[in-house]
Amino acid sequence: MERKQRVAVVGGGVAGLTAAYRLTKGGAEVTVFESAPRLGGKIDVSEVAGVPVDAGAESVLARRPEALDLIFELGLADRIVHPAPGPAAIYSRGRLRAFPHDHVMGVPGNPVALARSGVLSPAGALRAGLDLFLPRTPVRADVPVGAYIRARMGDEVVDRLVEPMLGGVYAGRADRLSLDATLPQIAPLARNERSLMRAVRGITRAQAERAARTTEPAPVFATLRGGLATLIDALAGQSGAVVQTSATVRELYPDGAGTWRLTIGSAHDPRQETVDGVVLACPAPATARLLRPFAPAAAAELGGIDYASMAVVTLAYPASAFSRPLSGSGFLVPARENLSIKAATFSSVKWPWIAEELRAAHPGTGMVAVRCSIGRIGEEAVLQRSDEELAALAAADLAAICGITGAPVETRVSRWGGGLPQYDAGHGDRVARAHTALAPHSGLALCGAAYGGVGIPACIAGAAEAARRILAETAGSGRPAPFAPTDP
Repeated sequence: MERKQRVAVVGGGVAGLTAAYRLTKGGAEVTVFESAPRLGGKIDVSEVAGVPVDAGAESVLARRPEALDLIFELGLADRIVHPAPGPAAIYSRGRLRAFPHDHVMGVPGNPVALARSGVLSPAGALRAGLDLFLPRTPVRADVPVGAYIRARMGDEVVDRLVEPMLGGVYAGRADRLSLDATLPQIAPLARNERSLMRAVRGITRAQAERAARTTEPAPVFATLRGGLATLIDALAGQSGAVVQTSATVRELYPDGAGTWRLTIGSAHDPRQETVDGVVLACPAPATARLLRPFAPAAAAELGGIDYASMAVVTLAYPASAFSRPLSGSGFLVPARENLSIKAATFSSVKWPWIAEELRAAHPGTGMVAVRCSIGRIGEEAVLQRSDEELAALAAADLAAICGITGAPVETRVSRWGGGLPQYDAGHGDRVARAHTALAPHSGLALCGAAYGGVGIPACIAGAAEAARRILAETAGSGRPAPFAPTDP
């Protein structure tokens, strides 16, 4: 009787656990090795003021099907919740302002709405409008977002609109991030249209027409009651994989017999496993380290992917601390405002389930939860402060912006060192070269936030493709293992 395909998944975040789930559904015998003491990667939840609040990623993009399809498949449909209606604002030129109508990721499509919003100075709004009259800006290869949009619309559009939007997703800088990888709706316009503003206006008009034909517009985002970590628990529990935490994979080698040898654990107490296939679902630097001995070209490409660190500061306030009620889902902060926070989410306003839990935990008192993000690429110095200092910085910025007069009753600081891969200009080509360099090594696949998108649906899609590839490449690998794996 042939044994099952044996596959190792290195990394226990949402990508690694999804790959493990798909592999076991395909008939493989899977072990997940996670170097940290817990699973989930950048998805985690802990209590603030007695209520579970996400400490990392807090939602999934509902317009991509992969995450919600998986949630349904895992039997979690009854936990799906959507945000309350309410747009995000932007703190610009001294106060909170609404985003101008008709924009795509901060790129404006309506000069009148842009001027009326007050987000830009009058001179900045005029400069943006010059896009309508300037000759075409040739874009042939991938370029930084900032380089192209500054040429079309000037500095203020980039600094006060586009970069805050990208900073919320990547904690990155517009003058480094890839136009193709981070603004895929805009990149074709840069190559095919003379006026970027007119082209964006065309996109927003088409979106408005589709929305008008829909009686109930689909929500953009979704999460799970109790936090997104519920998804991690369900994946781990239903995957059928053996899961090992605090298990660092130190070495990986193809052994010449069509199988792979892994060394796991400390240098003083190593153990080895031999498997038919390997999915590397860990961050790019760790992947590069494992690939370097046998695939140096791929390792060099992946080693060039930079990562940004950040912290999420969650604060719980009594409702009486606010001089005016919070409205909307939160706000973004441009770097040129010289504040410590780059974004704030009014969690108990945005997510009604959190408000319900807070009311149940604190009957009659009223409690508000707010999440603040601190840290962009190149701002690592601020993250060297203590948890108490970071919480104080966030509280001070919130007090100045939102009219808070009281102190938070509880704070939580969640640090994400090297948490967000930077999709710098040329990122797509870099990833393609890495995959090409790995093509001769059958039974090895990559997935995770460093490759096809940082969002949870993109990670799930990449993991499913990695599992499909491993199952195809290791089919018929029912030969005996070169040596019996050591039990953990």
